[in-house]
Amino acid sequence: MNRILVTEKIAAEGLDVLKGAGEVDVRLDLDKAGLLAAIGAYDALVVRSATKVTADVIAAGTQLRVIGRAGTGVDNIDVPAATARGIIVVNAPASNNVAVTELTIGLLVALARSIPQAHASLQSGKWERTKFMGWEVRGKTLGLIGLGRIGSEVAVRARAMEMTVLAYDPVVSLDRAEQIGVELVAMDELLSRSDVVSLHIPLLEGTRNLFDATMIAKMKRGAHIINASRGGIVDEDALLAALESGQLAGAALDVFSSEPPPAEAEILRHPKIITVPHIGASTAEAQVSAGSEVAEGVATALTGATPRYAVNAPFVAPEAWGVLQPYLTLGRQMGRLVCQMITAPVRGYDLEFCGELTDLDTQPIKLAVLEGLLEANSSMRVTPVNAPLIARERGVRLTERTNPHAENYGGLLVLRVQTGEGEHVFAGAVLRGEPHIVQVDGYFVDFIPQGPLLFTYHRDRPGMIGRVGMLLGGADVNISGMHVGRLAPREHAMMVLTLDEPASAAVLAQVEQEEDIERAIGVVL
Repeated sequence: MNRILVTEKIAAEGLDVLKGAGEVDVRLDLDKAGLLAAIGAYDALVVRSATKVTADVIAAGTQLRVIGRAGTGVDNIDVPAATARGIIVVNAPASNNVAVTELTIGLLVALARSIPQAHASLQSGKWERTKFMGWEVRGKTLGLIGLGRIGSEVAVRARAMEMTVLAYDPVVSLDRAEQIGVELVAMDELLSRSDVVSLHIPLLEGTRNLFDATMIAKMKRGAHIINASRGGIVDEDALLAALESGQLAGAALDVFSSEPPPAEAEILRHPKIITVPHIGASTAEAQVSAGSEVAEGVATALTGATPRYAVNAPFVAPEAWGVLQPYLTLGRQMGRLVCQMITAPVRGYDLEFCGELTDLDTQPIKLAVLEGLLEANSSMRVTPVNAPLIARERGVRLTERTNPHAENYGGLLVLRVQTGEGEHVFAGAVLRGEPHIVQVDGYFVDFIPQGPLLFTYHRDRPGMIGRVGMLLGGADVNISGMHVGRLAPREHAMMVLTLDEPASAAVLAQVEQEEDIERAIGVVL
């Protein structure tokens, strides 16, 4: 019989599911040493956030086949170590969707009517009806940054309140947005049109302090912002400054850059900010859902099947790994590049496997591309295991085809992106064992897709390289490589600069102001 160790409290409903899959021991008293001593006897381990499932714990779990996390994240689990040992890791990413959605709507209404401030005023013995003049959400425009599970649920409820809903999500298809009555737009358009901006994106290097002074300045003057996703996405100093200047009229925060924030933090006391202590998932229903979902995943894994919410990659045979690995890296990096380069709403993707790729099992490469496309805009960990599920939920259309010809390469991976503006073509190859991008948006180049990059779309004019180099040098940004592609002499061209450190938004703005430069895009791979 399977033995299952549960080290943190989960809902009774979840325990019942686990008991149907094996013998369950609930040990809430285990410290690190106790866990190391006990884990060797168990086939499954179920935790929440407090138990740290480190590489040494995984190594000690000689019989472990599955680790379950009753919650949305897996930050406390060494997923690469588990994957290397062939241990499936499952979580419960959908368990708190409704809870966070409803809190977001609650914060929206609280902002509109100053409910917490009015409550505090009345409790202090005052009767200030005229002070708390609010505004109606009906007829206002809500801008959603991220249209995943929670963003989509917020959109449905906002439309029921007769709001116009815009969304920025470079992965979600136009068809999916139309299904839920949302208009997909570019980020700058969303910011300029929205009365309220609500954030529904994960905290990654690319989203840390995303809403800084520059981004907030692009928002409609007098707008409001809601963050019930992750702390650190909003620059709190910039938020305070915007509220003081009148650029923003109010904010509602469930999450903070440091949790708990210092008791004396100004952000907890500002009269235009509504704050709650990270209670997005704090509903009885969400806790039951988390326990049940992870238990079902653990039970499925113990039968030898793949759970719905597995978060680590499937096994690749050792004899195939040497050939596939560089193409997997190429596909993942190409997806990440496209996601950052294409800001227009996407209609669909077309993936073409050329040359020697036609003789390989291309499914792992396809999954790697999906992983790269989805991971920057998903609150859950995206792996080749769950990428197809997330893609289906977001209405991502990815067609595949093969071509025996690969131009001058042994194998060529081509990703075509269909948008309302037309088709954008990206291509990559494996050269000398390393992945290379050889075409970007129709321009032929050749660079290794890693680290910070700067792309410029410009007119091919003498001195262009030097002008951009001077601007970067003045900002102490070092250039490590340069690649130029052009359609014809003195016509449109693209320059790709590989950098030692990312160029800031301010530097990108300076580059775009240069004569003959049409666009400058910073990318981090």
